[in-house]
Amino acid sequence: MKTVLIAICALGLTLSASAQKVVRVAPHPRTHVSVGVGLGYGYGYGYYPYSPFYNPWYAYPPGYGYGYGYRSRPTKLDLQIQDINNDYKDKIWSARHDESLSRKQRRQEVHDLKHQRDNDILQAKKDYYKR
Repeated sequence: MKTVLIAICALGLTLSASAQKVVRVAPHPRTHVSVGVGLGYGYGYGYYPYSPFYNPWYAYPPGYGYGYGYRSRPTKLDLQIQDINNDYKDKIWSARHDESLSRKQRRQEVHDLKHQRDNDILQAKKDYYKR
């Protein structure tokens, strides 16, 4: 009974909101609102792999795509580049917050560290593909 009452209230609210007069100050494209009622079966029995029991929003944990097999492991090169980036990120942060240096010296040190980081990444790629 509560469900029927809630559905009737929602329908009445939707109809009363759509019956309001719209005052146009400047010409804008008109938006259309449509209300649909569904039974939770998705887009048909053949669209989802486990229809009608498949739920597209709660089937997989966050961060996983459709089916677990499509996500691959990172390569050793990816992990090595990530380590290099993390190391230099810490060094750059320390250089930016070093109060013993002048602002110009800090900027120059940050620039040098970024240049070294890029060179280290290039060297890691060369070493990885040289094998």
